[in-house]
Amino acid sequence: MSSPPPSIRQRGGQNVKKTHVTSAATPDDGSNSLVKRVKQSAGVGSERDYKVALLVITVLAFITRFWGIGHPDQVVFDEVHFGKFASYYLQRTYFFDVHPPFGKLLFALMGWLVGYDGHFLFDNIGDSYIENKVPYVAFRAMPALLGALTVPTVFLIMWESGYSLPAAVVAAGLVLFDNAHIGQTRLILLDATLVFAMSLSVLCYIRFYKLRHDPFGRKWWKWLLLTGVSLSCVISTKYVGVFTFFTIGSAVAIDLWGLLDINRRQGALTLPEFGKHFAARVFGLIIVPFFFYLFWFQVHFAILTRSGPGDDFMSPEFQETLSDNIMTMQSVSIDYYDTITVRHKETKTYLHSHPDKYPLRYDDGRVSSQGQQVTGYPYNDTNNHWQILPSSPISGDNLAGHRVKNGDAIKLRHLVTNTVLLTHDVASPYYPTNQEFTTVSLDDANGERFNDTLFELKIEGGKEKQDFKSMSGQFKLVHVPTKVSMWTHTTPLPDWAYKQAEINGNKNLQQSSNIWYVDQIPSLPANSERLITEPRKIKHVPFLKKYFELQRAMFFHNNALTSSHPYASQPIQWPFLLRGVSFWTQNETRQQIYFLGNPIGWWLASSILAVFAGIIGADQLSNRRGVDALDERTRSRLYNSTGFFFLCWAAHYLPFFLMGRQLFLHHYLPAHLASALVTGAIVEFVFNLDPVGLDEPSYAPIADGKSGKRKGGVVAGKRSVSAKERLGTQSLLATWAAAGVVMAVVIGGWYFFLPLTYGKPGLDVAQVNARKWLGYDLHFAK
Repeated sequence: MSSPPPSIRQRGGQNVKKTHVTSAATPDDGSNSLVKRVKQSAGVGSERDYKVALLVITVLAFITRFWGIGHPDQVVFDEVHFGKFASYYLQRTYFFDVHPPFGKLLFALMGWLVGYDGHFLFDNIGDSYIENKVPYVAFRAMPALLGALTVPTVFLIMWESGYSLPAAVVAAGLVLFDNAHIGQTRLILLDATLVFAMSLSVLCYIRFYKLRHDPFGRKWWKWLLLTGVSLSCVISTKYVGVFTFFTIGSAVAIDLWGLLDINRRQGALTLPEFGKHFAARVFGLIIVPFFFYLFWFQVHFAILTRSGPGDDFMSPEFQETLSDNIMTMQSVSIDYYDTITVRHKETKTYLHSHPDKYPLRYDDGRVSSQGQQVTGYPYNDTNNHWQILPSSPISGDNLAGHRVKNGDAIKLRHLVTNTVLLTHDVASPYYPTNQEFTTVSLDDANGERFNDTLFELKIEGGKEKQDFKSMSGQFKLVHVPTKVSMWTHTTPLPDWAYKQAEINGNKNLQQSSNIWYVDQIPSLPANSERLITEPRKIKHVPFLKKYFELQRAMFFHNNALTSSHPYASQPIQWPFLLRGVSFWTQNETRQQIYFLGNPIGWWLASSILAVFAGIIGADQLSNRRGVDALDERTRSRLYNSTGFFFLCWAAHYLPFFLMGRQLFLHHYLPAHLASALVTGAIVEFVFNLDPVGLDEPSYAPIADGKSGKRKGGVVAGKRSVSAKERLGTQSLLATWAAAGVVMAVVIGGWYFFLPLTYGKPGLDVAQVNARKWLGYDLHFAK
């Protein structure tokens, strides 16, 4: 039987006495039997139905994620990065990546469990796993496992939130049969870990929130701490996990604000009681995740003890903690009058000069000094040779053996042209705010331009009067009179400078890209005593110092990922699935893996987001006019539960509009999962507008006679009302019909695009073109 449709209530101007529906705390056996018979006749799913549906969905999730996981047996897309990182872990070789270590450590763990030694470095897309004897199926099984577990987690979120069985099936089905979620979780990529941890965080918080009327109990603490641990796994995989922190944090803030209300229905909390709630949440949701986050970095440092490709991103002090480090092994003290080559740390270009002059005017009309060009050159050349001179001549006949020290004022003489490096108050070619670098003759350098040729040597992290050394002595060259630092960048100069790099004086002394190092000392004899080095002991640097240095480098290089990519996309394109990403192709078989979501599922979910916003807007408008279009419980559920899912979507989507780095479709996967939750909730809302007991609260008293007892400042004896109780006297036939239609079209979309997700079978031209719904840039379309 179905409930009668709700009437629209008019507020204001009428004294209408509202009738409240109450329920007994201890219903007798006869009433229980009657309710049970009514619910059974209504066709509402029992807990057993939920469990059966959960089992079926879980099995299907494992089938869709693991089927044909061994194809292709070649390196695919970003497996070149994350497979390589797993190999580096197993070789204990230090590497650098912009993502935290947790997800990559899981791959390394899987490799270690199957006995893989890390010999293959995943250098190129298309490299054969079979020929190189790589246990790639085991590596891919890790994200496939997590991706499969994500689907039942979505179902459990809906179940624990009190939604009906068809609503839970719709939400889980949108993720289960989504081609993007499947494609991303079948490869050696991080997003499966990220999305699973995100969904688990939401589930654990909902379980914690349901215990809000029984605080500080064992289960309450368990789910609070599990929420914190799950949050730590999200942010320990990728830094976009901070969006999940914002989602949960917003819900916690709203919850705490409600606890602070002196007029709250469950009774006012004293300030000490509120303080306990606040402190518990800070401990469980901030302190615990932070220490777990630090723990993974400690594991990262403990494993990676050998020198590797990540050395160049770190300071010399950090590199000295690694064994076999080339920098420390080849580090040589530098004396005055040595001939050196100076190299930029980031771009690896050499400080270079040649007889050509700057043009009189640049393209924008600015005038140069027409001095000798000083540029950056990528190759070793005699025009890279500079002699390091003291600011004042050294007295005596023996000029050798005078060490260059940190903080010294020095000059650099260009050997080929016999001129001295100089910068002055003339704008550089590309940067009007930066100073031009040039050279002047020895006479001018020792005469009227003497001060302009003085540079202070500032070793990064160096002690006062520390010896200046090649390789390890990374430094900034600061002009003494004008306090600018020598700097370069990647934009080449025009043809008049042979497309070489610009060298200029940067007024921002703190910029990390101001750092240079001495690469070689060509004037040093092969039998020099300075080349005789003693075996160096590996130095110890405190964990937090290494951690903060790595954090700075990770954030800097993550923000620097601004170069273009042929398959990069913009956030505005993601909800509408306007383009995907080509992961892999094979010309012989016409097979390809094209990362793309299920268009039908994505368009449906995006439409439902707009519907939800429209419903909220319409409700607010009607309320302003004194019309109650929704009952209290329905409105509360729509705003609090569905609104929480909508907040989760917005928090995982909208921040990408503020980012300037490369972005791809996979960045939308957490937000898509949240949109699936909103879709399931709206399906129930549309087809079940009139829950039973509309004026009752969303919790019920426990039938033990203890409902009036306070525990932790909250009225104990309350429990959440399940979907079975809330919808017990309604027929779900309409909801099931809607869910059936939704899932039928979603499964159809999934099946149609299946060859692009699994990479087989190969498609002919007509079949490829049939799948170019929005002009997707698929291969083999001709």
